[in-house]
Amino acid sequence: MSDKMFLSDNETVLDAVSSAEVKQFRCLECDKTFSFKKSLKQHAVVHSGVKNFKCDECGKRFAQKDGLTQHLLIHSGVKNFTCDECGKRFAQKDGLTQHLLIHSGVKNFKCDECGKLCARKSDLSKHLLIHSGVKNFKCDECGKRFTLKGYLIKHLLLHSGVKNFKCDECGKLFAHKDGLASHLLIHSGVKNFKCDECGKLFAQKCGLTKHILIHSGVKNFKCDECGKRFTLREYLTKHLLIHSGVKKFKCDECGKLFAQKIDLTKHLLIHSGVKKFKCDECGKLFARKGDLTKHLLIHSGVKNFKCDECGKLFAQKVFLTRHLLIHSGVKKFKCDECGKLFAQKIDLTKHLLIHSGVKNFKCDECGKLFARKGDLTKHLLIHSGVKNFKCDECDCFLPTFAVRGDPYIACTPLSGS
Repeated sequence: MSDKMFLSDNETVLDAVSSAEVKQFRCLECDKTFSFKKSLKQHAVVHSGVKNFKCDECGKRFAQKDGLTQHLLIHSGVKNFTCDECGKRFAQKDGLTQHLLIHSGVKNFKCDECGKLCARKSDLSKHLLIHSGVKNFKCDECGKRFTLKGYLIKHLLLHSGVKNFKCDECGKLFAHKDGLASHLLIHSGVKNFKCDECGKLFAQKCGLTKHILIHSGVKNFKCDECGKRFTLREYLTKHLLIHSGVKKFKCDECGKLFAQKIDLTKHLLIHSGVKKFKCDECGKLFARKGDLTKHLLIHSGVKNFKCDECGKLFAQKVFLTRHLLIHSGVKKFKCDECGKLFAQKIDLTKHLLIHSGVKNFKCDECGKLFARKGDLTKHLLIHSGVKNFKCDECDCFLPTFAVRGDPYIACTPLSGS
């Protein structure tokens, strides 16, 4: 390699600047300056792309021997340079110097793609790889790809099962410190990231980024078991636990098992007795916002889920699923009081109210008491005067078929008979 390739008074690669007192030699590739021409020449090797010095520990290659020597300190495990700000330790002084730029708050390196500011040029260089779309580092465990090897190394900790970083607030464990740091923002109560579509606030930028995918409508991850689609791979991964049949999260209140911890957490709200989500249509209260959202479909009048057996329509898929148990003929829920069998657990729960003797639902018209709200609703049809159900015995019309034994019901002859 000739000196002319890098050194000259007027060449395109390097520019030597001198004065009576100071002689600075500047690299036109990266703007780094040197006091001696020899140092500049040695530095020029970095830009040549030639890396003749290899680390026997990890295979990483270097353009200069000094670079390899400094790198070997990392493998030694010795970290003699400590950051007074956060206590982080470094094997090399240069590593500490670069790290201190983070605490300075100065961010002079800007990404032309998204405007993100970085404290260090190396951080900007790494960030630019995200926009390149190139992901050369693949996880052999799950196939996920990464732009940087460092990201892959952090990711592999998730598969190791080792979680050494614990949240003092809730006890949640994390595989790496960054995960814990991000998680702590949730407990701070500070939510600085807002969704422009719906106004929802997030404590973490990554939370907002994931949320925005919901509004995009794009769902590229499909469950092969049931066909349900998801915006993120992690959502699909969690969903697959449902099909696995494994339910390791148990509710200490009622014994119900769940495949995911988040489902148990949501379920526990039911037992808390706290219901802060109110339906503006009917005043019904709910412990969970999701339950209110589903409930509102009832008031919308939209019923998109149809039973192929009897044609009955439902506002929610879960209602159709429960209803189909009736047609299956399977009744595995038995009342210990009277032996009556039910296809759905919820029906047994409602039935047990009859045996409890408690009747909290009163008819304002006649004072009759009922154990279940549904029975009161049916009874009110009697007072409404509406008679839509025909008696099979005498061709009379009745207000309801569900309470034929009610003493307030009287057969009404068909008009003209």
